[in-house]
Amino acid sequence: MAEEDYFQNNLPDSVRIGNENLIRLSKTADIKIHELMKREASGVFLRVKIIGGGCNGLSYKMNFTDQSNPGDILINSVKSQLLIDPKTALYIKGTCLDYSHDLVGGGFQFKNPNAKASCSCGESFSL
Repeated sequence: MAEEDYFQNNLPDSVRIGNENLIRLSKTADIKIHELMKREASGVFLRVKIIGGGCNGLSYKMNFTDQSNPGDILINSVKSQLLIDPKTALYIKGTCLDYSHDLVGGGFQFKNPNAKASCSCGESFSL
């Protein structure tokens, strides 16, 4: 049994299974997350979280983890699994997480239809 399958099959009952209507990964983001997860070896899930802060009031945070929390929503992509907490789910619905290899402006990019404004770096936004 693959490590990802083990963790998914042993999630607490309080973790719900979501779908890509909440957050969708582009093919390039999915591949990059999978590559980083293997290289970092620090968790089988990518936790995506929105917290207060940044130049526009809210900012995105991502980290690898093996731990789920009560109320988390699990999103399965082709190569990656994301955990979203219920508060973040309110702000992230319909978002596409993309990855660009561009030298300028490259990296992970959140395309959030709920954001009314975002900073030029793309790491913070307002509703």
